[in-house]
Amino acid sequence: MNGTDLLALSPVLAVAVTLVVVLLIAAFYRRHAAVMAVTQLGLVLALAALVPAAAQAPRAVTSLLIVDRYTLFFTGLILAATLATAALAYDYLARRSSSPEEFYILLLTACLGGLVLAASRHFASFFLGLELLSVALFALIAYPSERWRPLEAGIKYLILSGMASALLLFGMALVYAQAGTMQFDGIAAAMNGLAARHAGMLTGAALILTGLGFKLSLVPFHMWVADVYEGAPAPVGAYLATVSKGAVFALLLRYLDAVDLYRHAGLIWAVILIAVASMLIGNLLALLQNNLKRVLAYSSVAHLGYLLVAPVAGGNLAVETAGYYLAAYFVTLLGAFGVITLLSTGEEDADTLTDYQGLFWRHPWLAGTLSLMLLSLAGIPVTMGFVAKFYVLAAGVDHAQWLLVYGLVIASAIGLFYYLRIIIVLFAPPEPAAQAATFAHARGGGLVVLATTLLLLILGIYPVPVIDLLHPTAAPIAPAVATAGAMP
Repeated sequence: MNGTDLLALSPVLAVAVTLVVVLLIAAFYRRHAAVMAVTQLGLVLALAALVPAAAQAPRAVTSLLIVDRYTLFFTGLILAATLATAALAYDYLARRSSSPEEFYILLLTACLGGLVLAASRHFASFFLGLELLSVALFALIAYPSERWRPLEAGIKYLILSGMASALLLFGMALVYAQAGTMQFDGIAAAMNGLAARHAGMLTGAALILTGLGFKLSLVPFHMWVADVYEGAPAPVGAYLATVSKGAVFALLLRYLDAVDLYRHAGLIWAVILIAVASMLIGNLLALLQNNLKRVLAYSSVAHLGYLLVAPVAGGNLAVETAGYYLAAYFVTLLGAFGVITLLSTGEEDADTLTDYQGLFWRHPWLAGTLSLMLLSLAGIPVTMGFVAKFYVLAAGVDHAQWLLVYGLVIASAIGLFYYLRIIIVLFAPPEPAAQAATFAHARGGGLVVLATTLLLLILGIYPVPVIDLLHPTAAPIAPAVATAGAMP
């Protein structure tokens, strides 16, 4: 590894150095404000390091990592979401924990794992990044150890995530046994040869997709998502919904393209069925919920189903569609969980719909912000969510994936119902007997909510800046086999 490689990896190295510095500060000088300031400074420097890294792209750094425009786009998303989560967590933790410095160590570790995932092109870096992210998330979810709900959520995530990791590892072993390599490009060559028809190779690929399905909470691997979202602290819920899903999906999209799974109709059909089931079941389950976190959890299942349209359709729109959709999803979920964080001032988070009864009459700007986030999730015009869904729909229509297109339209109509139901609760007259959430004046969290609201509207009306960033990343991805998902 030389100086050019170090420059290409400078955002990752900046986060790693920040992690070590924060660890030392937390060990010898336990000051919440100091740890928070160093964390924020390190993340800002990592974002700034994207400029010199971009000058070296594309560049393969050993056989494990690749730094290209695709990697840098998702690196920027992950760093920005981590920065926002740290700001949301500062006041939230100050009200709940006497010594929350370890939270930032875990947050930076999870961020580091996400960055490694976004740059991976080898099974070793793939698994290392995934475990760095997952192990840190176990502790983040259960961080308020004096409360039983986060502990329960952390244990559930630990068990099911461990099962998913085991399936992934077994799948990798089967693929390696047939391909003789763990590098994505080498696996592609093996799959395109005689080994592609080998049962071990296809079984391994299916197990890898199953493990990633657990991490992405796709149907039928979504059992953990509602309980974990409900039990996790609000800022951790934001991180789980954004960085955890975004980093894994970035890896999945690169893996599907690199190993050329589009040649295998059976695997593509499996992805199509998972996508349609996630769209429909995620939205149907959300209809039954009276807890805002659980609604957002099942909504995330549906949105990951929408997002799967991009890799299935393939073509030049695949990366552009997935990139913009994830950017819109990050902004929307950070804003929604930001409102929950600001309203969570007691021992428990403000997550039941009763907490939001008549919010408009008490805190109009918070009610307006949450309404915009919900409308964006529903795909209503002038929000980023509308442009994102339009991209997905265009990708599906462009490649005649009619089953996915019909599923998306029907699921979006179902989703609109429960988003509007929550908005009606926000604007309904408050009931005097109801226990209402009170607003905590948090400067950092307020700035995050304000920034996400502005981005949601500005990039929803004028999405060109994000699209321009995505154009250099959009190397053509092979479309799915012609028969997969196409209906006459």
